[in-house]
Amino acid sequence: MTAPTKELQTAAANVAKEEHKPYVPDQVRMPEFTWPAVIVGAVLGIVFGASSLYLVLKVGLTVSASIPVAVLSITLFRAFSKIGLVRRATILENNIVQTTGSAGESIAFGVGVTMPALMLLGFEMDIGRVMVVSVLGGLLGILMMIPLRRAFIVKQHGLLKYPEGTACAEVLIVGEQGGSSAKTVFIGFGIAFFYQFLWQGLKLWKEIPARSLSWFKGAVPAIEVNPALLGVGYIIGTRISCIMVAGGVLSSFVLIPAIRLFGDGLSTTIFPGKHLIKNMSEDAIWHDYVLYIGAGAVAAGGIISLFQALPLILSSMKAGLSDIRTFRGREGGGENGAGARTDRDLPLWIVGAGALGLVFAIWLTTPLHRLFDWVPELFTHPTGAALGAVLIVLFGFLFVTVSSRLTGEIGSSSNPISGMTVATLLLTCLIFLLLGWTKPGDRLAALSVAAVVCIAASNGGTTSQDLKTGYLVGATPKWQQLAILFGALSSALVIGWILIQLNQAYTVYSSSPKDLPELAQPLDVRNLPDLAKAPGDDTFYHVWQATEGNPEKAPAGKYLVDDKGRVRYLVDPGINGRLTRRPDGTEVPRFKAPKAQLMAFITDGILTQKLPWALVLLGVSIAVVMELSGVPSLPFAVGVYLPLSSSTPIFAGGLVRYVADKWGKTASGATRSETESDASPGVLLSTGYIAGGAIAGVLIAFLSFSDEIPKALGLWQYRTFVVKQNQPTDQLYSELAKDELGLSRETLSEDQKKEVSTVSDEIAELNTQYLAQYAKVTSGTILKLPEDKQFQIQSSGYLKDAANQAPGKSINAQLLFDLNRDKIEPAKELPEGTSIRLPQRNLPGLVAFGILVLLLTLVGLGWMLRSPPAANELPDHRDQDQGNEG
Repeated sequence: MTAPTKELQTAAANVAKEEHKPYVPDQVRMPEFTWPAVIVGAVLGIVFGASSLYLVLKVGLTVSASIPVAVLSITLFRAFSKIGLVRRATILENNIVQTTGSAGESIAFGVGVTMPALMLLGFEMDIGRVMVVSVLGGLLGILMMIPLRRAFIVKQHGLLKYPEGTACAEVLIVGEQGGSSAKTVFIGFGIAFFYQFLWQGLKLWKEIPARSLSWFKGAVPAIEVNPALLGVGYIIGTRISCIMVAGGVLSSFVLIPAIRLFGDGLSTTIFPGKHLIKNMSEDAIWHDYVLYIGAGAVAAGGIISLFQALPLILSSMKAGLSDIRTFRGREGGGENGAGARTDRDLPLWIVGAGALGLVFAIWLTTPLHRLFDWVPELFTHPTGAALGAVLIVLFGFLFVTVSSRLTGEIGSSSNPISGMTVATLLLTCLIFLLLGWTKPGDRLAALSVAAVVCIAASNGGTTSQDLKTGYLVGATPKWQQLAILFGALSSALVIGWILIQLNQAYTVYSSSPKDLPELAQPLDVRNLPDLAKAPGDDTFYHVWQATEGNPEKAPAGKYLVDDKGRVRYLVDPGINGRLTRRPDGTEVPRFKAPKAQLMAFITDGILTQKLPWALVLLGVSIAVVMELSGVPSLPFAVGVYLPLSSSTPIFAGGLVRYVADKWGKTASGATRSETESDASPGVLLSTGYIAGGAIAGVLIAFLSFSDEIPKALGLWQYRTFVVKQNQPTDQLYSELAKDELGLSRETLSEDQKKEVSTVSDEIAELNTQYLAQYAKVTSGTILKLPEDKQFQIQSSGYLKDAANQAPGKSINAQLLFDLNRDKIEPAKELPEGTSIRLPQRNLPGLVAFGILVLLLTLVGLGWMLRSPPAANELPDHRDQDQGNEG
């Protein structure tokens, strides 16, 4: 893209300045910054921040929240005014609502991209650390962008389009004249919320319908029947969704089958895998090999997108540095109320003092942590804190400027925030490596720098979009700036709690020997002061946070250790965890957090120099091939990085968007592709799908504060088979697998036998610990109990009978089975009357998801809900003083 010459920029800016007339003229006075507007905006910001966090943990993507927040604000105030609770809000108050609410989405993106990487590096993702990083990054990004407003929003009004900000201004103007499109958002929200509750709450159908192909070894078509991801696909459009699923096809139908084909005959393991490839599942192959390939592709794609934007970056920096002036010098525009209302920013001294105060707070985290335990540790020593503060200022100002300019040029959805974060992390890690800072704490410091810069850059772009909206509708900049500061602070204080709860809700505690590290000698528990309990076990254990490269050579992660220094439990997190089932066999949703994994790989790879570079370079080469072929490498790389199941619902949404764009009609009869906007029925319904599905998922996660509620909700998640007579488990599982596949019990082909074996293994995994009560133990066997106690079996029988003989409380067969796996074998035979859990079928989930797709198609085509009138078709009321309205 060729940058305009300085003469053309000046001419365009002069023309834009002469022609620009805000919807609300400068001389009009009406309510704007009011507490009802700010509070409603903060609440909606938290809601959409939670849904954005859910999305970024699932697929590493978010969608702009400004337009749905604006639509909901208009509707809520209008509804409440009709029943006399509040007066009807003015257009400027609705603008304050969307400005306040938009901060939640940008903070959620930065937090979700960076903070879960802490767990992969072996650190605790505690609330204090997440909250401090969120607050520092969110506020710093806004304060750094404020001095750029006149340079980018005002002077380059004719050059920088700010597509999302302009579309949001149109929505506010339409809403001011009586648009009613919010009902579409509410309908989508209600449908997706109810669907998600039936799906994940009551577990009425399978989360990810999948089927391995016996004739194509290693290939497993799969789809996550998720309404939020369907909505994302519709909003991002057909091209990007197709590119994403193409990456998933490469991963699942090329890379994994190729690794399976060439690795099945090997008798040795291949680094970084720890098992023979022939003994690995497709998921294990993806985690141990394809994940690194995808990480290399995503990193390369982010850096390539950054270099592609380099001309714009350089011009942005030049424009920003040359046009940052004192606020009192330009054409009468003053900082303390002088000059035009629509040209008043926050005073420069407040902006500067606030930014310096935040930088000082960053430096203080280390000395204060030494004095007070409640202060989170971001850096390990004062020198590191000082250098971290300097790097945050340098990279922060650079990328806030870049982000603010690029959102005006190419929009928020194409803004390469991930590439900026990768660049920050790479440069920070290289600086640390040159200084010899390679200890575990230094990895925390590097990641903290990247996290603050990521959130700042994300919020800088969002702030510029909001200020563009305000510029078009005639808002007062300083009130918008105060509003987004308030929204950023409120969202930053809450988003950490949501992140922690999502992780805890799906955390799995495993005592299986295959999941625990083999230590040469017991740990010194005097260095492990924190205590915690595992579900169903009343014993307090010491908490061991094993960082990458620890002396015990244990995999990085969290473990529970008894008083004698022996590891008893692996605490597998809900975000980036590997275990897919709890000990009782119930399935656990996983958050892959793809970009957080990338941040962890970069940090750990550079500072420990132990990355499998061959795999990473394969991913880099894939990204380069895509770019040379004219295909955007970043969305393709994200598709490679994610499981295919996450890309397919996005692809489905993209296909629906194609149908709507090609054959949809508006009220005026024009084709949808001619008038499609961010406020069309399909986009609004998709927004409702995203918000409803994500918020339901968050609320279901919060139900985990009780062990009984999730169990009660999930009573129907399994079909069952009742054993008619005593039968060996292997034979029973095999027969059940044949019935599931619809195969006769006669002679089977080799491919059919393998398919039966796969389903049989799934049934066995589903029932192993559930049927632990039917494992047999002989008299005289000494079984372990919690707290290193033990007791001797008096008579032979089932483990459930032995549990009844055990002293103490809360002793059940499952706990005995976990503690004594070396002495107890799983049940070899099941008695008559035993209920066997069977996997859920694929068809119900596919049918339910198909209904969502059909509804979105009908709405997108305009057959059920019509678009609101375009802004240019509405009467112009800009000359009316609406100060006393409502």
